[in-house]
Amino acid sequence: MTLRIAASLALTLGVIGLLGFLQVLGEGPFATPQARHMRAMKDRGGAPPDAAPVSFARFDSLPFRRPVAEYAPLERRGVVLEGYVRHMLRAPDGDIHLEVTATLPGPGAHLPYATAEITPRWHGNAPRWSYESLRAAFRSRSGGAATRWSDPPRRVRLTGWLMYDFQFESRRPDLTRPASEERLSGWEVHPVTGIEIWNDARAAFVEVPR
Repeated sequence: MTLRIAASLALTLGVIGLLGFLQVLGEGPFATPQARHMRAMKDRGGAPPDAAPVSFARFDSLPFRRPVAEYAPLERRGVVLEGYVRHMLRAPDGDIHLEVTATLPGPGAHLPYATAEITPRWHGNAPRWSYESLRAAFRSRSGGAATRWSDPPRRVRLTGWLMYDFQFESRRPDLTRPASEERLSGWEVHPVTGIEIWNDARAAFVEVPR
């Protein structure tokens, strides 16, 4: 009897956990329209036909805590963000999460950052866009490890869709970082559809093919 109760409890907790995870992903039966909309934006498989440069100041000025109908039109825009990937990690939903700063992060420097995400649809089966390949290409720190490279992070240019992650509605410090290292807003480049890295020899950005 005790084993049956334990098994039933474990099954119930498992189902609850799965439903909760699916809801966060915007796929569960109880997901809100806002979450479902965000899931559709994350799953975009085509590159934007046009992309315009976006500044870090612009990320900080975009609307937040607004209804979907008000911010959805902005998500139809393709953008290009230049900066340095000072930190990257694997997100629970399979995305490669990039924290991009406007200036080169120095030792002990605390800089505000914008977020860019490479979804499985874009990095899956793409060797040059794998987590380890990009970590080395960017010379970025990763996960919780303080990865150190002999040279500083490389300047990158990321192209993709503008997207609003309502889960970061208020400007708040990233919970895994000191309060002085602040995420600018819930607006992101998501998904990233193009990656270029500055090449000193050519004095130009060079595309990283998938």
